[in-house]
Amino acid sequence: MTTALLLENPDACADDIFASEGIEVRRISGSLDEAELIEALQGVQILGIRSKTEVTARVIEAAPNLLAIGAYCIGTNQIDLEAASRHGVAVFNAPYSNTRSVVELAIAEIIMMGRRLVERNNSLHQGVWNKSASHAHEIRGRTLGIIGYGSIGTQLSVLAEAMGLKVIFYDRAERLALGNARRMHSMEEVLQQADVVSMHVSGEASNTGLIGDREFSMMKPRSLFINLSRGHVVDLDALRKHLLTGHIAGAAVDVFPHEPKSTGDPFESPLADIPNVILTPHIGGSTVEAQEDIARFVSGKLSAYLGDAGTYMSVNFPSVSMPRSEGATHRLALMHFNVPGVMGKLNRGFAKLGVNVVGQSLGTKGEYGYALTDISGPLPEARLGELAAMESTIRLRYLDLG
Repeated sequence: MTTALLLENPDACADDIFASEGIEVRRISGSLDEAELIEALQGVQILGIRSKTEVTARVIEAAPNLLAIGAYCIGTNQIDLEAASRHGVAVFNAPYSNTRSVVELAIAEIIMMGRRLVERNNSLHQGVWNKSASHAHEIRGRTLGIIGYGSIGTQLSVLAEAMGLKVIFYDRAERLALGNARRMHSMEEVLQQADVVSMHVSGEASNTGLIGDREFSMMKPRSLFINLSRGHVVDLDALRKHLLTGHIAGAAVDVFPHEPKSTGDPFESPLADIPNVILTPHIGGSTVEAQEDIARFVSGKLSAYLGDAGTYMSVNFPSVSMPRSEGATHRLALMHFNVPGVMGKLNRGFAKLGVNVVGQSLGTKGEYGYALTDISGPLPEARLGELAAMESTIRLRYLDLG
């Protein structure tokens, strides 16, 4: 029986998708630490996580049955992708499913900070009527600076411009500017010119501490700051300092360097109790629509990988997909090191046994290769053992297409 272990509560539609493929689902509501995860993964073929669960090399090495990992989110920096590749574990994520939800939160926070709605709301809850236009501004005509112009940054750019904001951006990669947005030559230019700075960079280690005291000092007086990317990108103590001096007029933070493992756990932040600061518990992509889309997308990719071994849109494997070939009875999926002669050895073995290859597809990605081969008859156990024992083989799967 194939088993999927789902952590951190992905949408319930994931269970239905797996059940339709005969996959048993086990759920754990929160995240697990390394030792707990190793124990929970024994006998498990599919692991589904969100952003809080760290899948280390040690976890992957200790889970020999694990075939695939699904990140029910955009980022995959919580997974050791190199270790996953070395052990033949395919990783899938949802790079686009919740982008709109994150963008809508960013737009809402720009308006809320600009109008100082959090403070006005808190005053009324405390019984204080504070009807004042002091420090409350329209966003129309203001300049939004976007750091990171990927799938989220570009969508934010379009919506913000439609609402009357001027948009400038910076990205390390070459990105096409959408609408009237202007690309800046450096992050520093964005910080110096923007009235609102919104962070949408990846979670890679090189972005750790990207925004600190120096960067906040560069920003325009009374500007606003948003971080919906990753917690380790921003120095929160430095942000606190500039909020208290009034140099930064408001901030909205959805991600933190250290986040509680489960709902209801205690939370502390140096930004708590500072006026005009919006703190949210990593809910940028947490809308009903986004979570359902993510669950359908990732669960579908995982189910398809188990069923036909296709790796289209895998994060770490070469992208290879192939429809079932006419006359095929079995399929071999070979994850291997990208060295000369692998396919020759594979096909010579088929020829020696009189097994006809009716379909084949190969993809490479750096030091790794992935090949799907459809054949017209079964292979003896001895031949499968030989293929699995090749020095270049990382993982061999043998699928009965009947």
